[in-house]
Amino acid sequence: MSETIRTLLSEEEVDQRIAEIAAQISEDYEGRQVHLICVLKGGIFFTCELAKRLSVPVSMDFMSVSSYGAATKSSGVVKIVKDLDEEIEGKDVLVVEDIIDSGRTLSYLLEYLRNRGPKSLRLCTLLDKPERRVVEVDVHYTCFQIPDEFVVGYGLDYAQKYRNLPYIGIVELD
Repeated sequence: MSETIRTLLSEEEVDQRIAEIAAQISEDYEGRQVHLICVLKGGIFFTCELAKRLSVPVSMDFMSVSSYGAATKSSGVVKIVKDLDEEIEGKDVLVVEDIIDSGRTLSYLLEYLRNRGPKSLRLCTLLDKPERRVVEVDVHYTCFQIPDEFVVGYGLDYAQKYRNLPYIGIVELD
């Protein structure tokens, strides 16, 4: 079986929207430093592009969490694969994610981070699939709400392929 990638959001659309979200975040955090927590692997492209456009001081750390294992559907059991390198107590933290689907992983992760005493804790996502939500999460910054399609590009993958696409595409299996 092979796949075809159909463009959902062009590179230009994604770039423009990231710039708009970065401007809003910069305004909201004016006079403060924001500590970005990138959720690996998919969030790395979005986090880097977002950070480049922020006008406030930025620090960064990385986490890797898994709730999928070898499956294509979330198991609901979240495992911390890579924890933070730095403490977040007293910091203004912004978790940066590539996509929010069921909400299970992010709900767990936000509670996990909240217990570490950040000054503030917010969530920013490139893509949101609200119709797939099983657990509600408070998303402060959303670039795009998308339909329930399997998407790739800008860090999102299909069998570890297509992460490097500069746009968001829908995977169509042939």
